[in-house]
Parts: sequence; structure tokens; C-alpha cells
Amino acid sequence: MAKILIVDDAEFLRVRLTKMLGTDGHDVYEAENGLKAVATYKEIHPDVVLMDVTMPDMDGLTALKEIVSFDPKARVVMLTALGQESVVLEAVKSGARDFIVKPFEHDRVMKAITKLLA
Repeated sequence: MAKILIVDDAEFLRVRLTKMLGTDGHDVYEAENGLKAVATYKEIHPDVVLMDVTMPDMDGLTALKEIVSFDPKARVVMLTALGQESVVLEAVKSGARDFIVKPFEHDRVMKAITKLLA
């Protein structure tokens, strides 16, 4: 299956997504902020990244831009809270391939991943 990098400062969310994706047979890696996301991306070259927008040390938009400058073909899905429409628009302009609004359902996450891996 795919290598998926989950980037979120909320440990419970990383655990939830890791369980969800691991059950479906994916290899899952985690990072708790944008700085670690960029470093991990360069190290493992994941097939898909699920990344929160708001994080300490380096936010998701900044990390997205760094990842896309390193790998223009990067497949990044932004995880956003309700009411962050302007952030979503900026993320898409910066190279995000999709976005998922929190709280999310298993089917929505899997649909986004399946679409990007097709």
C-alpha cells in the first residue's frame, strides 16, 4: 500500500489517523509540526501527506510550500477546522491537492487518499 505522512500537533488525531490508515494496510509516519514534516518528507518521500494547518514551530501552509518547492509533485491534503475557508484557498494555490474539514469521517479520508493514489 501507500506511505502516508500524518502531520498534526494533536497526538490524539495522529493516533486516530494512524489506526485508521494502518488498518487499511498503509505504512504510516507521523510528525507533530511543520518542521518535522518537511524533514520527514525529505527522508521517506511519502505517497500522500495529511497535514494540519495550525501547528507550532512551523504551520501547515509554510510546510506545504517547503514540501512543494522540494517536490512539485507532492500530494498533500490539508486538514482544516471549520471557518478556515481563506486558508484552504491559499493552501490550494500553494499546491495542496485536497482538503478535509475536521472533524472528519473515515470515508472522507479514504476517498481523498484513493483519489490521490489513482
